[in-house]
Amino acid sequence: MMNNEFRPEMPHSVNLEERHRLAVTGVSEVLSFDENEVVMDTALGLLTVEGEQLHVEKLSLDVGELTLEGSIQSLCYSRSGQKKGSFWSRVF
Repeated sequence: MMNNEFRPEMPHSVNLEERHRLAVTGVSEVLSFDENEVVMDTALGLLTVEGEQLHVEKLSLDVGELTLEGSIQSLCYSRSGQKKGSFWSRVF
C-alpha cells in the first residue's frame, strides 16, 4: 500500500539496466552530484544514487527525466524533508 504522504505531481519510474545505466522520471531537482553520488528530488522523495564514475548523460527538468551512466552500487529513497546537510549540521 502506498503512503498517502507522497502525491506525485508527475509520474515517477526508475529503470536500471545492468547496473550501468539508470533512467529516472519524475525528477524535479538535482540537489548534488559528483562521480560517486547523485542526489535528486523526485515525485516520491529524495533518491540518492551511489556508485563509481557516475555521469549525467541526460537531464531534462522540463519533463522530469534524468539518465545516469557509470557503475551503480546503490539506490536509496528518503523523505524530501530529510535532505542531507553538511557534516556539522548533522552533528549539531
